[in-house]
Amino acid sequence: MKKETLEDIVKITGYSKTTISRVLNGKGKEYRISEDTCEHIIKVAKDINYRPSLVAQFLRKETASVIGLAVPHLNNPFFAQLVSTISIEAKKYNLMVMLYDTQEDASVEKKCLAAMMDYHVDGIIIVPCSEKPDLLELISKSVPVILIDRYFKHSFLPYVSTNNFKGAYDVTQILLNAGHRNILCIRGPEKAVTTQERVRGCKQAIADFGKPCRLRVFGDEFSVQNGYTETKVAMLKEPTPTAIFALSNTILLGAVKALNEQGIRVPEDISLVSFDDNIYLDYLNPPVTRIAQPTENMGVAAIKLLVTCIKEGKQLSSKIFMAPTIVSRDSVKILNARIDIADQEIEIEEEKED
Repeated sequence: MKKETLEDIVKITGYSKTTISRVLNGKGKEYRISEDTCEHIIKVAKDINYRPSLVAQFLRKETASVIGLAVPHLNNPFFAQLVSTISIEAKKYNLMVMLYDTQEDASVEKKCLAAMMDYHVDGIIIVPCSEKPDLLELISKSVPVILIDRYFKHSFLPYVSTNNFKGAYDVTQILLNAGHRNILCIRGPEKAVTTQERVRGCKQAIADFGKPCRLRVFGDEFSVQNGYTETKVAMLKEPTPTAIFALSNTILLGAVKALNEQGIRVPEDISLVSFDDNIYLDYLNPPVTRIAQPTENMGVAAIKLLVTCIKEGKQLSSKIFMAPTIVSRDSVKILNARIDIADQEIEIEEEKED
């Protein structure tokens, strides 16, 4: 026997899932839905013998509020740590977290957001992977939305993020001051604002240094495979880089694998630095110098912003940048700076998307 769903009520009444959910959850008056509309929706639900999920009903009774949390790739240590922090903080406010993995795919993200709205979550925290804020801005008119880690530069949506520009700038300075003039930067998705800001910081540090340098910027994912492939390719080209800047710790792991396979030692043969902090980086040989994001503070701030939005019933416009810190370890070698560049200029080679 076919089980009737909200979709069936949508088709019959023409109302949205959100409106129908609010009426069936007894919140029609709260959201100023007319009595006629409420009566019509309830009548249709009875006529088709609609039965909402008992599990969903139980969960709604057992918690004051439910929030949706969406991140790209839960297997990424940075996002996993962020999820853990947000979940711990949410518990303090009696918030239940519904977790979604968007797989760095805008179409999957759209489905995750639709699922959140179907469930009628009380708020959303999301690391967006879509290029435009349109859908999230639309959702924010009825449900508070807080962006974390990534954000949209020209949107009113509130966010909590790291100062990615400063982190990349500072660690690039470490390489330059150590004598490195031939640097490979392996980036994540070019359309992600975090990637853009990290690359911008790296380039600005080189421009401000003002001495002859060669910078190559390649890659397209925050993944182990990306770090592995770009490192393999770079070590086949002459001149080979003296230092690699991995723009995430997943990229770093791929680079380490590629270097190990080719018998290239860190830091004796090549220096290595990374964006993102994690305890396992201290257990590599050698421990890796990296930029630590204030993950815990970001998660705490995001929850506090969301709770404020829920309590006050309005969307905030807060834009928060948090300062990263450098974790200095043993993966950078001091060199006598030497590089052969035509006309002694700064040279930047960057792979562009088709």
